[in-house]
Parts: sequence; structure tokens; C-alpha cells
Amino acid sequence: MDGKILARVSAVVFIAVALTVTAIEMSSKDDELDALGTRDRSIASEDPLAAELRRCSGIGEAGPRDPGCLKAWAESRRRFLGQHDSAPAPAAVAPKTLFPEVPASGDRQEGEGADVTAPEMQVEPPRPEIR
Repeated sequence: MDGKILARVSAVVFIAVALTVTAIEMSSKDDELDALGTRDRSIASEDPLAAELRRCSGIGEAGPRDPGCLKAWAESRRRFLGQHDSAPAPAAVAPKTLFPEVPASGDRQEGEGADVTAPEMQVEPPRPEIR
């Protein structure tokens, strides 16, 4: 047998083996994914928290505004951190404002207007044109 023919035959055999291994591997991963999907459905049917968390992850940006999602995330955090129901809840903190000396809009009287002055504009010095 000539050297070129032997190289071509070995290349064809190598490609055939690689394609066979790839096909076998791809078919076995499909079986594993099906098993995982079935397992997830059985867990969700047992645990309503898991189903709620899955729903919250599916609704996208509306999740942080949904009260059900907020409760589910708090419960998930509580379970993950191992906190018991007897643990005291953190005290509510009043929101801070950027300008503490200015009364909040709810504290103002009816006739009072907001005394807000805009800061002065700073003018940039002219720059020479580069040509």
C-alpha cells in the first residue's frame, strides 16, 4: 500500500469513529435531560415554594414588584440561611433623603412651595481648534 492511500484511509476511519462517538454522546444527553425534567416536575409538585420561585423567574422584570415573589424569595432566603421563625425581624429603617434639611413632600404645608434653587452653571473655557 502506498503511503498516501494509507493516510487517507486512516483519516476516513478517524472521522467515522469521531462521528459515531458524537452521535452516541448526543443521544445519551437527551435521555439525561428528560430525566432531569421529570425530576424537576416531581419536586415542584411536592414543594409549592419551588413552583412559585420558578414562576417568579419566568416573569422577568415584573418579579421584584410581585408580592408573591417577594414572599417566596424571603422564604427561600430563610430556608437557605437556616433561620427559625422565632428569629426577630430586622427593625424598619426610615428612608434617608439626600437633603435632610429640606422637609419631605408629606411634611410641607399646603401653601408652602419647594424652595429649590438650581446650582449655577459652570462655563467651560474655550478650547482652540485642532486642525
